[in-house]
Amino acid sequence: MLMERKESSGIISCENEYDRLERVLVCPPAFMKIEKAINETQKHFLDENINQEKAMEQHRNFIQALHTHGADVVQLPPINTFPEQVFTRDIGFTINDTVFISTMGTDVRTGEEVILEDWLTEMGMKHEKIHSSIEGGDVIVDGSTVWVGVSSRTTNEAIAELQSKLPDHKVIAVPFDSQYLHLDCLFNIVSPTEALIYSPAFDQETIERFKAHYTLIEVNEKEQFTMGPNVLSLGNKTMLSLPVNKEINEKLTDAGYKVIELDISEIIKSGGSFRCCSLPIKRA
Repeated sequence: MLMERKESSGIISCENEYDRLERVLVCPPAFMKIEKAINETQKHFLDENINQEKAMEQHRNFIQALHTHGADVVQLPPINTFPEQVFTRDIGFTINDTVFISTMGTDVRTGEEVILEDWLTEMGMKHEKIHSSIEGGDVIVDGSTVWVGVSSRTTNEAIAELQSKLPDHKVIAVPFDSQYLHLDCLFNIVSPTEALIYSPAFDQETIERFKAHYTLIEVNEKEQFTMGPNVLSLGNKTMLSLPVNKEINEKLTDAGYKVIELDISEIIKSGGSFRCCSLPIKRA
């Protein structure tokens, strides 16, 4: 048993990326390492690799920050055959009252989603499987609109399958430059009217489509590499961001956000930051 059943265990609710975070799944990076580079960031850090002790310390600080801001944090068990397990966002995604379970896009991550499915079953939570390749880092939810990146991990077939399961939503396929891993490394909605973006990764048609919905806050090339767009909204215009991303943190602060700077620099060597390391189950 991963954890005891609670009276509130069946409550699932996520309608966007920015309401108050109440319950979230994480996984400690106990076995985190770069075995075979599967994205551009990992290629950069392949020789240096991951200091697991430092990564674990940073992850503990991350969990503490989540607790401090009122989130119930559930830790899934790390397994030594899954070096990328810290990135719980990819194994599933929550839309309204359902957790959708991913089909992972690479062999090294295949099997992680089974742990999530087991936990959801044990806790009596509503869930559905997407059978074509899709990862949660490509799925960004904003009310009745779901933006889904078309990437090396997420296919058009999966997007069509998701749309069939969400007849009351508009699921929009978002193409982007294939050198980047997931949509949330490039685009992230932080309020009903604002979103972070690294524009060079998108064609002009996609940018104009985003502009029709949001005021876009630009992330520069250097801070895209250090996962500038991959902040995590805790609610009430408060978010976690890396200290190294000075420019985007200043822009967010000037726009009225409270930015909590937290160092998880060891974890981002593998290609993901705060949003990647969290799978929200309930926002309210």
